[in-house]
Amino acid sequence: MTTPIIDVRLTRRCAIPDTPLAQASAGLDACVHCGFCLQACPTYVNLEDENDSPRGRLVLMRRMLDGDIALDDADAGRHLDRCLGCRACETACPSGVPYGDLLEATRATMAPIRGIPWVARLVLSIFRRTTLLHAGLTAARLVRSTGIPRLLARVLPERLAFPMAMLASTAPVSRSASAGVSPRRSTPTDSALPVTCLTGCVMSGLFGHVNEATARVLDHNGYDVHPTRGQHCCGALHAHAGDLAGARELAKRNIIAFEASGAAAIAINSAGCGAMVKQYGHLLHDDPQWAARASAVAARARDVSELLAAVGPRAGASLPLRVTHDPPCHQMHAQRVVQPPRAVLAAIPGLTLIPLEDADQCCGSAGIYNLVEPDTSNAVLAPKLARIAETGASFVASGNPGCMMQMGAGLLRSGSAARVVHPVELLDASYGRSSIPLSIPLSIPSS
Repeated sequence: MTTPIIDVRLTRRCAIPDTPLAQASAGLDACVHCGFCLQACPTYVNLEDENDSPRGRLVLMRRMLDGDIALDDADAGRHLDRCLGCRACETACPSGVPYGDLLEATRATMAPIRGIPWVARLVLSIFRRTTLLHAGLTAARLVRSTGIPRLLARVLPERLAFPMAMLASTAPVSRSASAGVSPRRSTPTDSALPVTCLTGCVMSGLFGHVNEATARVLDHNGYDVHPTRGQHCCGALHAHAGDLAGARELAKRNIIAFEASGAAAIAINSAGCGAMVKQYGHLLHDDPQWAARASAVAARARDVSELLAAVGPRAGASLPLRVTHDPPCHQMHAQRVVQPPRAVLAAIPGLTLIPLEDADQCCGSAGIYNLVEPDTSNAVLAPKLARIAETGASFVASGNPGCMMQMGAGLLRSGSAARVVHPVELLDASYGRSSIPLSIPLSIPSS
């Protein structure tokens, strides 16, 4: 008599039913523990601890489901907190484990039991309140304009100096030629695709010059750009921290705004925000009133480089610069947008694009990770700065504000003269809409 085969997945008892992790647990079954994720994981590479690898964290998640590890276990929580959520393991995984979804579900399951660090709670609270966020970012711009953050970044202790360096690094490399006036618009043709832009919170607050460049280059490439009122934070920071309620609230507010825009596509110049908006359908999949609406908005989301690559982009004037490209994790690994940013840079005559070794490795920013896990963040950043120095490039192109601030702060603190810019800034300069200096000082003098 043949002994029946029993699938342990059907007999295993779940110790934490009706939790986000339990609902996402099917993804755990895809892991075959092959280990391909290990060398792709920046925390495993830098900390050399199996518990700080994707495979190790998946084991911790499984043991929580089985009741072997409590949701408030300090050791398990520390290893899960250390995860950057870069999702490089998803690119390396041959089995298609949805690690990013599992991580967010696990953090959301643990948050009501063990809480969220006070620094994260403060930041998330501010980003959830639009008026308070705008006031804070306005104050940050005013402080940045004084030049004080750049000075303090050189003299304060590391924990205080790095945030100052991050703020200093957000200053535009050069002032837009059209600053203070509305950018000149092309006359849209009947076939021009109507698009709107996600203005973002940090992007609009500290990288307004990038938003302006984004609108200009889309316009120059034949898109009919329309503004959308009523936008809010995309909710990515909240989802990553385990605050799914906050993420859903913000997503719904954005869905209402973009439904009213009537635009065929939503251009997004922040990789983290782009990954989040593209996942609105998943975030609200179990809400019958919002699921279809969320999926419809998510289907319209495009990284700005995707829209530009779809039409060319048009070539501009020569820009003889040495540039290296560091693709954001949530562009390369979460969205799987790899070639379009290269197409944007390739459209710039005279630009020398220097390959960056280990470009697929995280820079250590990961939203607010560098604020709540500064030691690990710095350990991950160090090899990135070394690889950038090896290129001898004057500019690092990267399409995400967190990455721009993280690498920008690291370069400033190390004394490097290299600056981090968004790819659309370089294309905009090539079109003559803004100016990028063709040379920069070989070093930044110490304060």
